[in-house]
Amino acid sequence: MDQEQITKEIVEEVMKAMMQEKASANKVVTKAETSNTSTNRIDSTSYPLSEKIPEKVYSRTGKKLSEIKLEDVMNGKLKSEDLRVSPETMEMQAQVAESIKRETLAGNLRRAAELIDVPDKRLLEIYNALRPYRSSKQELIDIANELDNKYNCTTCSALVRDAANVYEQRDRLRQD
Repeated sequence: MDQEQITKEIVEEVMKAMMQEKASANKVVTKAETSNTSTNRIDSTSYPLSEKIPEKVYSRTGKKLSEIKLEDVMNGKLKSEDLRVSPETMEMQAQVAESIKRETLAGNLRRAAELIDVPDKRLLEIYNALRPYRSSKQELIDIANELDNKYNCTTCSALVRDAANVYEQRDRLRQD
């Protein structure tokens, strides 16, 4: 796949996400969903973040949302790294989810935020290693230690350790 095709796909994904956020903006907000400014927590009144609090939304490289322009993507001034979400933005999204009692979604968003600094290639390797019969227990423990020590992914590393134990109990580990 050439660079132009990759850029086109990235732009299409960003535009699709922006359109989905815009469609969600028409949601009715109840009085129970008012913002709690004393704790600096975000709730559903701040959703979509890109419209309600764009000054707090940054990319992983520190670009403000207002600095991300389609023409800059197309002419190469912005790279794909500049379009990646920051852990802080993921945390704000998690707080929105919690404010509407979507705790499972909030947990998923926080785990995703933990994994932002893990390179994509390594994430795919870990994903494949977590499939049944692909890894030994020690290999899974090593992955958990890597997530914990190298990337500070404490929640995700705990999940990998749990998977190693469950795979052992259910005889789903690779047999050498």
